[in-house]
Amino acid sequence: MPLIFLNELSCGTACAPARADRAMTELVRAVAAVARSDRPGTTLVSKDPITGLLLAEGHPIGKWHGNPRNKELWQRLLLMQSKYPHRVVFPEGTDAYDIEYRHEGDVAEGLGAAHLMDGLGVSLPVEARWDADELTLEREQLVEEDDGNTGARVSAVRVRHLSNPEHCATHHGWILEGVAAVRAGGLASVRRGDELWERRAELFPHLQFIPRVEHDLRQMPVEWVAAVRNRLRDLDETSAAWERDASRSEPVWRIWVRPEGETRELFCRFEDEGVRRLFEWHCRFSPKPGRIHFRLVPEQRVLRIGYVGRKLGV
Repeated sequence: MPLIFLNELSCGTACAPARADRAMTELVRAVAAVARSDRPGTTLVSKDPITGLLLAEGHPIGKWHGNPRNKELWQRLLLMQSKYPHRVVFPEGTDAYDIEYRHEGDVAEGLGAAHLMDGLGVSLPVEARWDADELTLEREQLVEEDDGNTGARVSAVRVRHLSNPEHCATHHGWILEGVAAVRAGGLASVRRGDELWERRAELFPHLQFIPRVEHDLRQMPVEWVAAVRNRLRDLDETSAAWERDASRSEPVWRIWVRPEGETRELFCRFEDEGVRRLFEWHCRFSPKPGRIHFRLVPEQRVLRIGYVGRKLGV
């Protein structure tokens, strides 16, 4: 924490070499500013090896770091953790091929990965559009609709961004929160579905999970994790309040939940303690049609989770 993703759209442009050199210096200073807040956790992620970066047309990074005055900055960059390509930092089994991000009409792989992984985008400040601490991207995602057909959904999303040290100040509080969360091992530090399963007793002490949910969480796409962990947190808080209030036969819902319709009940039965039971309640999570199915266990005043994934039967 944090992952910093290099915006390839800002590299290899037709700007003058001198301008590209100044931009690279600013980029390294910006990345170093982030690293000062979280040196062991900061990782620079790029589409290709940073040592082969093309700063501008016909102007490779070697011409920048070959200048003696940039030697210290270059050494500082080499000492940082760096990885490539983007997918190496995605949770295992995730490729994100069903999502495309664009900035002003251009496919933006690095910035998209930054949004997907809740990280930071970083750009060479060679154009005015990169002089910002936040950027708007257009995200097109393949989703399964309620009728079972697959369609494309386009939405606008915001991604954290920096291209000079001043932008880092905007994100300083967020970086420190992330550092604290990782040190504490709290819910905000969870980035993978398998972590949700392995730490379920710690993170959601007032929920129960039937064994089949292990598969649902371990194979979960990375883009679902934040939404699912937040929904499970909401359900855990609901279950905890119900446990404390013995006067209620049902919990007081803190989020939107509904029982499944009779015509769909056959999809929502799972083996629970050797018996196939109906997990009739569900809540939603994004991307639509994400569902969490659960049932009430009144004798224990607890919610038991039976399924996490796409809407069943569509």
